[in-house]
Amino acid sequence: MSISEFDADRPPQSPRRRRRGGGRRRRSLTEVGMGDGSREGAVVEDVEIQRAGEFDSYYGRPIVKAPPWREPIAIYLFLGGVAGGSGLLAFGAQCTGRPLLRRNSRLLALGAVGAGTVALIEDLGRPERFLNMMRTVKVTSPMSLGSWILGGFATFSGVLAALEVDRMTGRRLPLGILRRLLDTAEGPASLGQVVLAPLLASYTGALLGNTVVPTWEAGRDHLSYLFVSSAGLAAGGGAMLTSPVAETRPARLLATAGVVGDVVSMRRMKQSMHPLEAEPLETGRAGALLTWAERLAIAGGIGAVLGGRNRYVAAASGAALLASSALTRFGVLYAGLESVKDPRRVVEPQKERLAARRAAGITDDSITTGG
Repeated sequence: MSISEFDADRPPQSPRRRRRGGGRRRRSLTEVGMGDGSREGAVVEDVEIQRAGEFDSYYGRPIVKAPPWREPIAIYLFLGGVAGGSGLLAFGAQCTGRPLLRRNSRLLALGAVGAGTVALIEDLGRPERFLNMMRTVKVTSPMSLGSWILGGFATFSGVLAALEVDRMTGRRLPLGILRRLLDTAEGPASLGQVVLAPLLASYTGALLGNTVVPTWEAGRDHLSYLFVSSAGLAAGGGAMLTSPVAETRPARLLATAGVVGDVVSMRRMKQSMHPLEAEPLETGRAGALLTWAERLAIAGGIGAVLGGRNRYVAAASGAALLASSALTRFGVLYAGLESVKDPRRVVEPQKERLAARRAAGITDDSITTGG
């Protein structure tokens, strides 16, 4: 008898009793519904059982297994968005001659991507697992590409942050010849950072949508837009919180655009989903977090538009925007993990889409569409 780690998923079973007069009788192919064996037939009973209006599955386990992602992943999703948005904002500040906004955005980008990487490694369990993801490049895998995007963005951000720290100290750091190399690398590093910034902010949405988790998979066409918008409002909020109001006009514009995109993307995503797939986004812990995320985003956006020139209003609005972005990432994570618990969210949307294809006369797009 073989033993594996998956044996824990099986409920306790009583020992089998042998029938008197010999071993257990095998059922014929006709008895199990396969006729004379010349055609394919069901070899197990229908796993979709309906009891008191609820679906059941094998051993009472979910049909789709939830990914082993915990709160550190939500922190990484949030901080990755802050880092990507701050990279865009830093490049804009450099082009428009806003040195304090440029400095603060570059430092925020490095701090966010560094802390986000720590959260990612914490969720992986062992640091070498992150290094193993860097061994190959797989263009069809958001996780593989995302690892390289993260590494490249962090490298460029480190160069630019080192330059800013050197300038803050009056160029007194004992860098020697490295100072000249850093000065020369500023232009290429800025371009590299701004190219990778939107990819860092958006790839995590594609990563979630590329799973079979019902709510995430149903929102695959909208999650990247949602995360980019959330990254924009978070980066704008961070700049409003840390930079003087005389230089934060680009940050206020980015934050306002991010609020509009965030609210519109979330609502369009819900509308595109089956009601059962959208339910975890609107109920329970995830629903409460996302409701507050929308409220804080709207409040922070109003503060950025109407009171952004007041230091106290700008700081309060920035804090609200950062909190909104964090709640969005936690809410989306919790909604996905909740959506796998009810087999109805896997079965019913698929059945309705299958019926709709058949009604439209589409019978050749998959092996399950034919009558």
